[in-house]
This record gives sequence, C-alpha cells and structure tokens, in this order.
Amino acid sequence: MWTKIKWGIRIFLVLIVAGFLHYTLPQHDIVRITNTYNKLTPIGSNRMFYSIEDSGTGAETTSTTRDIRFIDAVFPDGQSVMVYRNEDTGWVWPPYFKYDSSSLQAEATNLKSDKDRPQWVSVTHYGWRLPIFSIFPNAVGVTPVAGPDVTIIPWVNIIILTFLAFIVFMIRRMWLQFRERTIDPALDDVAETWDDVEDRADAARDQAKGFFGKIAAWFGTWKAKPKR
Repeated sequence: MWTKIKWGIRIFLVLIVAGFLHYTLPQHDIVRITNTYNKLTPIGSNRMFYSIEDSGTGAETTSTTRDIRFIDAVFPDGQSVMVYRNEDTGWVWPPYFKYDSSSLQAEATNLKSDKDRPQWVSVTHYGWRLPIFSIFPNAVGVTPVAGPDVTIIPWVNIIILTFLAFIVFMIRRMWLQFRERTIDPALDDVAETWDDVEDRADAARDQAKGFFGKIAAWFGTWKAKPKR
C-alpha cells in the first residue's frame, strides 16, 4: 500500500513539473496570420494566465477589463485555427522580458495573408489555448518562413531541459552519497544498538529464569516426602 502511495506522489509531482515546463517553455507554430486586433477583455478567475496589468506600462491598474492585442491564425491544414494574445511580460515570470508587444503587433499585421497567396510564419509563444477558460497563448515572436513544412528545432528547450536533467542528476548523486555516508551508517548503528538491547534483554530473562528456577527448586525441597 505504501509503495503505491509513494509512486502516486511521484507521478503527481512529475505531472506538475511537466505541465509547468510545457506551459512556460517556448513553442513554435507554423501558421498563416489572418487577422490582428485589439479587444476589451474581462479578466477574472483566469488572471494567473495573463500578464501583470502594468507590465511594460510603468503604471499600475486595478481594472478587471483590459485592452489586449490578439493575433488570429490558421494552421496549414486549413481547418485548425489558433488565437494568440500579445502582451508584454515585463521582468516577471515567465522570463521573456518582452516589452515590444506594439512592434510585434505591427509585424504580425504586416504578415497577414489570404489562402490564395499564403505567407507562412513561425509564431513563437508560450502558454495554452483553453477556450472554456478564455486562456490564450502569448506570442513572443513572429518570423516569416519558406513554407508550411518548415521544421523549427527548439534549441532553447533542448538547452534548458538538458541543463535541468544535469541538475537533477547531480542532486540525486549528492543525495545517494549523503545517504551512503551519513544515513546508512546511522541506521546500521541504530540496528546494532537495538540488537545489543535485545541480546541483553534475552540474557536478563534467562538469568531471571535461572534465579527463580533455583528458588522454586529450593522450595521444592521443603515438600513432604511420600510415605512408603
């Protein structure tokens, strides 16, 4: 039972870390931009999936409705669509240090095209598209590409994930060495001490049995001998 609980906790933690990385790390979509616009958007319980209100503005705001830039796009199959928001991230998380949402919106507008003469672009973004919660991925870059079949190698993700794997490997290695040098010897000492206590307890019981056995034998000598 305890083994199942431990594996359940491990799987849960792995899913949390994987989801966090998938949301935060940059992704690349090959799409055709169809529209760009601004929209007054209500921000409520989904606030954590939007940028901080004063990012890139230098002023704090407290309104729950914000004017947000959006980019509409369609994938090469002509059926799947995507809507990106275009917000500054500022110096907070995730660390994209984006302050050029106005320029990015202008670039995206300039790259709009129709299906007869498509201009394919690579939209670099982070985040998820969850329509039920009105959550949109945030575009951080738009780059023209030669065609819809272009492959983008995610070098940033490869470097970050390799570095994280190295950190995890080193932490595990240090933990194993710490356990081998500190915890295991301590547990062995505890086990030896406990064995010694048990041995002494057994010896004391044997001694007590011997003592009381002698007393019982001595009392036995006082019993009347049977008559012949």
